[in-house]
Formats: sequence, C-alpha cells, structure tokens
Amino acid sequence: MKKTLLYGLLLYFGMTSCERKSESDKLTNGEMSIEKKVSQYVKVRLGADVSHLSDQEKKMIPLLIEAADLMDDIFWQQAYGDKEVFLKGIEDIHLKRYAEINYGAWDRMDGLSPFIQGYGPKPAGANFYPADMTKEEFEKFDDPLKSSQYTLIRRDERGNLMSVPYRQAYSEQIEKAAALLVECAWLAEDEGLKNYLLKRADAFRTDEYFESDMVWMDMKQNTIDVVIGPIENYEDRLFNYKAAHEAFILIKDKEWSDRLSVYAGFLPELQKRLPVDEIYKSEKPGTDADLNAYEVIYYAGDCNSGGKTIAINLPNDERVQLEKGSRRLQLKNAMKAKFDNIMLPISELLIHPDQQKNVSFDAFFSNVMFHEVAHGLGIKNTISGKGTVRSALKEHYSSIEESKADILGLFLISQLIEMNHLEGDLADFYTTFMAGIFRSVRFGASSAHGKANMICFNYFRENGAFSFDETTQTYTVNVDEMDKAIRGLSEMILVIQGNGSYEEADALLKEKGIVDQQLRSSLAKISASDIPIDVVFEQGLNVLKF
Repeated sequence: MKKTLLYGLLLYFGMTSCERKSESDKLTNGEMSIEKKVSQYVKVRLGADVSHLSDQEKKMIPLLIEAADLMDDIFWQQAYGDKEVFLKGIEDIHLKRYAEINYGAWDRMDGLSPFIQGYGPKPAGANFYPADMTKEEFEKFDDPLKSSQYTLIRRDERGNLMSVPYRQAYSEQIEKAAALLVECAWLAEDEGLKNYLLKRADAFRTDEYFESDMVWMDMKQNTIDVVIGPIENYEDRLFNYKAAHEAFILIKDKEWSDRLSVYAGFLPELQKRLPVDEIYKSEKPGTDADLNAYEVIYYAGDCNSGGKTIAINLPNDERVQLEKGSRRLQLKNAMKAKFDNIMLPISELLIHPDQQKNVSFDAFFSNVMFHEVAHGLGIKNTISGKGTVRSALKEHYSSIEESKADILGLFLISQLIEMNHLEGDLADFYTTFMAGIFRSVRFGASSAHGKANMICFNYFRENGAFSFDETTQTYTVNVDEMDKAIRGLSEMILVIQGNGSYEEADALLKEKGIVDQQLRSSLAKISASDIPIDVVFEQGLNVLKF
C-alpha cells in the first residue's frame, strides 16, 4: 500500500493539467494583445493603517504572509500543476504576467479560454482529478473519501483511481504552514485568535476542519484575522467537491464593524419573511452570526486568481452554519477600489443619466453585505431526502447559490427598509445592483458569480424590471417591477434548492445563465471604453511599511 500511494503522489507532482506545448509564449486569440489584456487589470496598492497594531500583532504579519504564500503554492498545483516549469517556459514578460494573474493558461475573465498557443480547454476538474478520468469512472470508484473536499483523485501504479488526502499530497507546504500558525498563536494576545490558529494548524495536519471553523465563529474581539486553508469549491467545475487553497490577511475596521453588528440579530426574522412556503424556510439560521468590516492586506491562492473577492461568507460547512451561523466579512478597501475604478465608470456608461445619481458606494457596500447575509438563509438540507443542497446540485451548486445570494440580498434590503432598520431609497440599491451586474458578468461564463448575474439580468428583462433606451444605449431601473421580479426569482431559486432538483437547476442555467446579444453589445461598449475588468494588487510588507 505504501508503494502504491508513493507512486500516486509521484504521478501527481509530475503532472500538469495540460501538457505544455512548444511556443507557449504566443497568443491563440489575436483579438487583443497580451499587453492590452494585462492593462485591463488596474493596479491597486493594498495598504492599510497598521499604526494601531501592537508590537506582537506586527510580528504576526510577516509570518501570516509566509503562510499565505504556501497556500498560493498549493493553489497553483490545484489550478494548473507545476508553476515553475510553466512560467519558466514563457519568454514574453506580458504573457508571463497574464499567466500569473490567471494562475495558468486560461483566461478567468473570458470563459477560461486558453490564451497560450497549444492549450485546449481547461479540464473541468482542474488538477484535482486525472485528466483522463470520466464521470462514469468516478461514479464507479468505490471509496468513501472520493467526494471529500480534502482529497485529490489520482491513479495508482495499476492505473486505478485512488484518493490522496491533502495533508499527504501537499505535506511540505502543509507542515510549514501549520508551524507558522502555531508560531503566530504564541504571539497572539487575543485568546480567541490564539485558539483558532492552534486549531487551524491541527486541521492542516488532519484534514479535519470542523473544530477550527467552530472556534473561528467564536472570535469577536481580535483585530487581526486570517482566513486560510482549503475553502471554496469553485475551481472544481467537474463535481464542485474539491476545496481550493487560499488566504486572506485582514485587519478589522472596528468603527464600521460596530455599524454593521446590529443586522446579525435580524436573521431569524428575515428567514421568516422569505417569499416561499414554510417548508423551504423551516431551518433556523444560527444566531451567533456576525457582520464585520475589514481592511484586507494580503490575498493568496484561489481568492487572488482573476477577479478578486471583495466579501467573505464563511464557514461553508452546513453543520457550522446551522449551529452557529456564519461570519460575513466585508473587505472595505478592496470594495472601494472596485467601486471607484470599475463600478462608477460602468454606471456612467450604461445607466441612464437620470439614474446615475442613484449609484453610490454605500448602496454597493450594502448590496455586497446582504449578498453575504443571504448565503446563510434559506435551506441547507433538501426536503426531498437528497442530502445537502450542495451534494444534490453537484457542479451547479455554486452558480445557483450565488444566484440565491444575489437576488435574496436585494429582498433582504427591501425588508429591512420596510422594518425601519435600514435607511435608504430602494432606487439606490436596485440601480447600483444593476450597474454591478455589468461588472460581474464580465467575470465570464466560467464564473459562478458571472452566471448568477446573467440569471438575474435575463429574469429582470423578462419581467420588465428595467428598460433599455436604444438612443442612449443605457438602462433604466423600474423599481416596482424589479421589486416583483426579486420576489419571483427568490422563490424560484429557494424551491430548486429545497427540492434538491439538479434538473431544474440545470435548466435554469441553460436558459438564463447566458449572455444574449443586447448584453453582449453592452459588454462590448464597456470593453471599448478601456474600463478595467478587475484589480490586481501590489501587496506585502513593502506596501504596509510598519
């Protein structure tokens, strides 16, 4: 058995997702130069005020960055394969930079189309599974660990499938990262943070993350926070099973966090108000959930690839969510960078002049925040006996869940305004969301967030939630009709999730998760205007300067 496992690991470390061809520094698509593609990502210095950190906290930052870089190394292996061999074979500096942004040879903002000559489509299973494995072969593979979020699937020396735990596949990086977290724990002055770091180090070494997720939920007073490890399943487009490694290093904005904390108490009432039959909202969201704002000072791995994350809703473990809820982390500085550099220019281009005054950062911040809140509502376990919603919807889960969060977030805003717990004009939130659709759809059809926004756009159009002015080529939000459409789409998605209907999810994505000619023309208008597609960060100790 030891020989078989070793052979499988050797196979893994010697593989890439796609065999690299010669002349890898040439474009396959001549529509846009690589230099132009790189310029679509606007550079943003990811700094923050660290003057208020204690000496102990300042000592933790370099250690956490080192651990984050190890997560980055692992994600490269998961997304592509051998990073060093891949990048060494690229001579053109702009092409190499674009490969670094995308963590491979496929454009994450263009439907994962290959941008290096000699590469075909990116394998749906990335590098989590053998490239030649079929879905049928996987289904016949008899191993309880095969669907684990924390195993790779490889072939043994006889060519049979086998499961390889992350702690073994990435043992070198995992052990180093665990040791760094332990070192940080002994520097931590906050007991909650210390406990989390020690539990997370244990989780790295065992692939058991439940306990560390639970204690992460208990942290309340810490100034420094870190999200680190195998987290999201987006990279696995084959089954949506495997979690990819990433890291965020965060500093809490206590003033903004205090402003947000009041909303966590409304979750039970908001769950009751969902526009769906009682059976689809029978679960009770955890009451220990909280909302906080942060300055993010470092991204690594999955969250740093292509379009950058601006808010976090974790843990993903349904058991933790039902017992304690989840934490929603708003990354305020990253959010502001996207709003200023992308959202505002898009709104000036595509939103009717009469409604451009309705696009605001406060509305954008609230839309993103309640998107994350909405992830914690609805139902986690199907009412049809098909297990969790995640397992029932398989590879469609992420897109459907993001659609739910998009549309339900708007519904929650309307309810909080009705309850007199949120100030603002619905026109501001809805118009800002409309401008945000054009930002997110640019993530492409390969992105769960992009597909989610396509579903919203197409449903809104069919239900008269907006009108399009052919003369100005701009959009006007019809507030009353959008309010009705929000309720209708919220109900549809909550029912699909509650029933665990893979077939209905598949049909919804095929019918509405598409870019039609009108939307394509609007996106082309954005592209022609040189509005950045996303941000790329200048980050690290040199930027922080403490």
